Amino acid sequence: MSAFTSPIEWIERGAVRMLDQTVLPTIERYHDYTDAEGVAAAIRTMVIRGAPAIGIAAAFGLALGLRRAVEEDLRGAALRARFDELCEMLAATRPTAVNLFWAIERMRRRFEAEAARVSPSELVELLVDEATAIHREDVACNRRIGALGAPLLHGVSSVLTHCNTGALATGGYGTALGVIRRCYEEGHPIRVLANETRPFLQGARLTAWECQREGIDVRLLTDAMAGHFMARGAIGAVIVGADRVAANGDTANKIGTYTMAVLAHVHRLPFYVAAPISTIDLSLASGELIPIEERAASEVSSCFGQPIAPEGVAVCNPAFDVTPGELIAAIITERGVARPPYDESLAALVARTD
Repeated sequence: MSAFTSPIEWIERGAVRMLDQTVLPTIERYHDYTDAEGVAAAIRTMVIRGAPAIGIAAAFGLALGLRRAVEEDLRGAALRARFDELCEMLAATRPTAVNLFWAIERMRRRFEAEAARVSPSELVELLVDEATAIHREDVACNRRIGALGAPLLHGVSSVLTHCNTGALATGGYGTALGVIRRCYEEGHPIRVLANETRPFLQGARLTAWECQREGIDVRLLTDAMAGHFMARGAIGAVIVGADRVAANGDTANKIGTYTMAVLAHVHRLPFYVAAPISTIDLSLASGELIPIEERAASEVSSCFGQPIAPEGVAVCNPAFDVTPGELIAAIITERGVARPPYDESLAALVARTD
């Protein structure tokens, strides 16, 4: 997999192909989905994951679902009702990542704008075009995030990451890991210290694999080691992605991110967030309002099917936590780098149309 290969691809015969991220790094397996139900299952079970990537997947899922509805000869109000059902089904897959809802609403707007103007079959093709545009624009957006964020890491010899924020989590380039990738492209190589990121191990399974494939210097840590290496001066900055950013800069990201931000604050290290504008949710005043997904207990009590805890033990498994904006040095978007006060800087970036 190259730096510019996407974990998701539209197949011309009317399917969307996804790299199965649940079996990496030991198996490189692809699945083709031909209906919205399959795409929804892929998002829910984390065959595809990462806020930008699941937004892209949902967009293609809606196009596939509409195609199936047209093949069933649904028209008019019946077609509109089916499309609404598809939107609701896909929106229910992962509640925290706002990119999912952003992509669904963009597809809904295109449906509403075109439904009365074109034939059902033409409407399907227009939605395929819209989903393809969302995918293409995400890659361009990530490249811009990398270009704007790289100067923040110039002079930093090692950076800590959490979860996976590279090509696998996006349309094909990366957000936080895209910033690091851009540093390499510019001749400023940085050592990556990648938290394994419990309980689903996206750092160990995905970030380490992706960095190795791209020739990026990477060292794998358990999440509990970060403070030790910060205290020893082995980490110069922390950079993470985001699944939702509230108006005040509070940021939801993979569970354990808040801990990394507190440690960075104690050790006076800059803590950066890299995310597209579509991840910013100005409708939420603060992170207290961000819905937090609770996942299956088995992800904590077992590891790849092998029990690691006493049978029947009670488990807490929130998939995300919220880092307060006051712990974040900067939020890097494709429209610019926001700094505190975030209620002003983020609103200004969202309002820009260039």
